[in-house]
This record gives sequence, structure tokens and C-alpha cells, in this order.
Amino acid sequence: MAVTLHPLPSCVQAVQPPEMFTYPFCYEPHSLCIAAANEVHSYLDQHPEWHDELQRGKMFGVLIVEGAFLAAFSGTLDGKTQHPYFVPPVFDLMAPGCYFQEEEAAISAINRRIAALQASLRPSPLRKEMEEELASYKEQMRQHKAERDFLRQNSSLEEDAKGQLIRQSQHEKAEYRRLKQAWEQRIFVAEKPLRECQQLIEQLQKERHERSIALQQWLFRQFVFLNALGEEKALPELFAPATPPSGAGECCAPKLLQAAYREGLQPLCMAEFWVGNSPANEIRHDGHFYPACNSKCRPILRHMLKGLNVEPNPLLHAPCPQPLAPHIIYNNEDMAVVSKPAGLLSVPGKDDQPSVQEATRQMFPQATGPLIVHRLDMDTSGLMLIALTEEKYHELQRLFLERRIHKVYHALLEHEMPVGQEGDISLPLRPDFDDRPRQMVDKKHGKAAQTHYRVLENRDGHALLELRPITGRTHQLRVHCAHPLGLNNPIVGDRLYGKPAERLMLHAYSITIETKPPSISPKGEGQNQEISPRGDLEGAKFEDYEDIP
Repeated sequence: MAVTLHPLPSCVQAVQPPEMFTYPFCYEPHSLCIAAANEVHSYLDQHPEWHDELQRGKMFGVLIVEGAFLAAFSGTLDGKTQHPYFVPPVFDLMAPGCYFQEEEAAISAINRRIAALQASLRPSPLRKEMEEELASYKEQMRQHKAERDFLRQNSSLEEDAKGQLIRQSQHEKAEYRRLKQAWEQRIFVAEKPLRECQQLIEQLQKERHERSIALQQWLFRQFVFLNALGEEKALPELFAPATPPSGAGECCAPKLLQAAYREGLQPLCMAEFWVGNSPANEIRHDGHFYPACNSKCRPILRHMLKGLNVEPNPLLHAPCPQPLAPHIIYNNEDMAVVSKPAGLLSVPGKDDQPSVQEATRQMFPQATGPLIVHRLDMDTSGLMLIALTEEKYHELQRLFLERRIHKVYHALLEHEMPVGQEGDISLPLRPDFDDRPRQMVDKKHGKAAQTHYRVLENRDGHALLELRPITGRTHQLRVHCAHPLGLNNPIVGDRLYGKPAERLMLHAYSITIETKPPSISPKGEGQNQEISPRGDLEGAKFEDYEDIP
């Protein structure tokens, strides 16, 4: 299938492409990519027969070359791997006469045969007769035992009579065993065809497993990827020593780069975007641009990008307008509260970036405790508790476990909401193992996560919310705001679950610590110690309290 090049819209033909190719795992789409994506949206609107499938959600991608663009979809579209408007797959497993189709049909035939054999399995009717006769005999034994127990209560019972009762009991037990063995022998003979059928099913299941594994390995070897240097590598080599995940190589980014290399085109920039509703577990918003996934695409793209002048990872090479350092809000001899600016790690990472832990170690050289009691995401600003002694560290840890430390966050969301609206969000979360560090909603395997929210006001088309996490899961507030089953309204600047912006507009605004009631209190009422950078929001703007200088 020939690759179809699409002309860029006239309104952007004079726009200069970027000097470096897109870093696919964290980027802001170039204006050329946005214009190309709009063209793809217009093309999809011309195909109402795809409406239902697109409503369920699908990822599309565009790649800019000189004066034109290529388009791709992930997986299949309308049950097909190829459509004239889009680039072909790296390997077309649905091509007529393909070995994959033949072998998959053979495996499907084995599945049907196993299902038919399993449906034919019928235990021998003798089993029911055996159960009924044995149950009747056991009831008879129970009645005889009750009669013997009654006779044994007679103290004048002769020794010979007592022996007779014992022998009767032993005889009935032996007779029961003989009766059961006779029945089991009859059933063993009668169920010989059943056992033969079960053995055949096991053989077929083993054959199915072996052929499925062999077919999967064969398929992996057919996905051979180029790079800008003309080098080729197949999936098993790219993922070694691990096994490639199912669907690897069928995403948009590898398809687009492969098509460009095959046609001798120079890739200039690339973007992927979502069309339709969000999946049940992941967070995807219609029209939003997303980075390439880690589990399926990172090993492939690491190879395919060789030879291109690729942008550096913006998360690791972002320019810092000012030195990042926490600001002390409160401290005494055993505890401190600092305000962390956005962009500063809570604890040291792999790339020697500054962190709150390192900064507070310098601020409090006399500290003997582990310092960091809890963490904030790198992109989140706000208050953090610092333990200056080991004793205080364990006390604060215990208070967190007892849920006696309460945090309030303020967040600016992408869209407006009714002022005063409040409620609770309960969506269990777990890591997205295919695309870390993202988290996903999983009602079966996720850990309970609860958040209370209240809409404070609307500002310039955005809702300002107060968020009170009841639990403390990773990315809990970000997912609960963005997920369709939550508020369906991402936090501004959330590049993982919404749209990138200058920063993530999420701020840990206050911390309240429940302390033990004083001994002189006649009512035994507890006391709360609240720490916050401001007491109210009256007349304040979000930027006034997002970063304490």
C-alpha cells in the first residue's frame, strides 16, 4: 500500500518547522501538528460509519515532513489495519493469506473443539445413585447408633451384650466401606469414556498453548523497525531480555516514523491525539494531545529516533527562571513546615536535581530526624511537614496513619463549575504498569481513594476548587479531577491527565494536625494546630499563593 502524503493547510504553509524533532514522551504540539490534526478531524467527520467506534475512543497521530504530513491510527479502524488516508502498519497481520491468519484460524478451531468436548462431559448417572444409597445407609447407621447409645445407658447391661454392640458398629462401618468401594469400581468402569475425553481436552489445551506462544513469537519477529540511520531491529531484540507486550508496534508513532523512513522522508515533528470518549480506566480527553506510551513505545522509539536531532527531555532540561528552594513557614525545636515551589522534587531523584530533603538538611543542620514525612509531586507546590527529630518523625507518621493530619489543596481546573458545588469522589487507583508514572482507575485491583471537593469560585473561565484528600494515593487529586467518573475537569497544566501549561495549578494550601486534648480540659476536647500561608481567599489571585517566595 502506497503512503499518502497530505498537504498542509495554506494558513500554516509559511510556518517554519522546529529545529529539532519532537521528544515523543513529553512535548507541546507544534502549530504544524495542530493544523494537521485538525485536518484529520475533518476527514473523520466525513465518515459517519465510523462514528460509533470513534465515540468509544481511539488514538490518532500526525507526522510533519517538508510541506506535508502523514496520518496514522492505533490498532485497527473499522476492523481493518489499512485505509488509504493513513499510513500502513509496520506489519499487516490481517493481510489475506498471511501465516498469522491461517495459524490463528487453526488455534480458533482448537478452541471450538475444546468447547464442544467440555460441553459433552457428563458425569455417570451412577454417581447420583451411589450418593442416594450411601446416604440411606448412613442414615440407617445413625439410627442403629442411637439405639446402641440408649442401650449403653443401662448400667446392668451384660459384658457380652456390650461386646455385641461394638461388633455391630464395626460391622456396619466395614459394610459401608465395602458398599462405597463397590460403587466406585462400577463408576470407574462406566466413566472410562469420560476420562478419555478429559485427557483429550488436556492434550488440546497443551497444543493450543504451544501454538499460541509460537505464533506470538513469530509475529514479534515480523515487526522490524527502521531508524534514520537505516538500521533495522525486530521487536524481540528491542525488548530483550523482556517479552514484548501485546500490541507493541501498532501505536501511531512507530507507524508514522516507519512510513517516513520507507519513503525517504525527513521527519520534522510529530504529535498524537485522542478522539472520542475516555476509556473506563485511563484518562483521555477528546482532542487532547498525549505523549507516546512507555511500555509499548519507549524501547521501539529509542531505536527509531537514532539519527534524528531530537529535542532533549523537557522535564530534565527545563530552564529554571530562579533557584528552586523551599521557604520556611513555621518551625520549632522538633518540627518545621516549608512551602515547596512547583518544579522542586520532594526527595532526591536519579538526575541530581535539587530537592526539599537536601535543602532542608542545609536549613536545619542540627536536625536528627529523617526530615521528609510525606511528599508532594514535583509539579505541585505548597506545604510540607519536616521532622527535625526521629521521635517527631515517628509521631507524625503515626498521625498520618491515624488520619489525624488533614491537608487542604487548592486547584485551578480547565473549565468552570457551579460555585458552591461540593461532593465526594471515590475512585480506586493503581499504577498504570503499561505507562508509568500514570495512575489508573481500577475498581477490581485498585486501592481505595477518596477526595472531598468544593468549588470556591470561577476565574477567567476556570474553576478554583478546595480539595481535601481523605486518602493519600499517588496522583489522587489529579486523577479524581480529570477522570470522567470524577469531575471530568483536569487541573490546569496537568501534562499527564490534561493539557500542558506553564505549571500544574495544584497547591497544598494548609495542613491541620489533630493534637491530644489537654489534661485540664473538662470536656476532653481535642485541639487542632492549623498551618496555612493565608487565612482566606478574599481578593486573592491564584498566583498570589501558589508559590510562597
